Amino acid sequence: MVQLTLPKNSTVKKGKVWPAETAANGKKPKRSKEFKVYRYDPDTGANPVVDIYTVDLDSCGPMVLDALIKIKNEIDPTLSFRRSCREGVCGSCAMNIQGGNTLACTKAISDCSGAVAVYPLPHMPVVKDLVPDLTNFYAQYSSIEPFLKTKTAEPEKEWKQSPEDRAKLDGLYECILCACCSTACPSYWWNSERYLGPAALLQSYRWLADSRDEETGERLDGLEDPFRLYRCHTIMNCTQTCPKGLNPAQAIGEIKQMMVKRKT
Repeated sequence: MVQLTLPKNSTVKKGKVWPAETAANGKKPKRSKEFKVYRYDPDTGANPVVDIYTVDLDSCGPMVLDALIKIKNEIDPTLSFRRSCREGVCGSCAMNIQGGNTLACTKAISDCSGAVAVYPLPHMPVVKDLVPDLTNFYAQYSSIEPFLKTKTAEPEKEWKQSPEDRAKLDGLYECILCACCSTACPSYWWNSERYLGPAALLQSYRWLADSRDEETGERLDGLEDPFRLYRCHTIMNCTQTCPKGLNPAQAIGEIKQMMVKRKT
């Protein structure tokens, strides 16, 4: 039987239970919620832990991100996480909440039953607490050359596109690179150094589908690899978890069809 050994400091242990908040009048809040938050500081060399915070919902916004901001501002200033716009369009606050990858700014506290478990995106190196290291993720995005590539002379004003061709980009250009889909993909977990993952491949198809781009063959050549594209096994986790409601699995399928058609 194969014996698996966990890496050093990978076992998550019990952390600190922070004192419950008291209302402004000094009484116990009428509505409160426990948040079990993953904590990890590489500088200490210690195992990661899960701290428990009890938040007064009557003095907190409706989203999980609101609770995290409240925890950081009023309870524990050492908590680290990424955030930016709070409008669900930047992808900064992507994390694993209640076992699923999503955006903390669009995940309502009311949708979470029981204590709210908050972890960083899975199967990624952790910089600190809820902050994953996305260096490889962004490098893969850069590798697909996410910009218009043409051979003809640049027009005086703009590259024109028909409404019909523009409609083909719907469901592709909306990707915010939050990494929720890629970090939910088992194929990406085990082959992230070679498999591009759902996010990068969705972005790749966005340019393959663009009628203004003239480097289709070159782009497909760059994907012709046993791992970069074909490691996708259509598990569909990517589509199920996308906070923008996009379908990376369908985009990957379209690329595979393009590969077949150019060989026939």
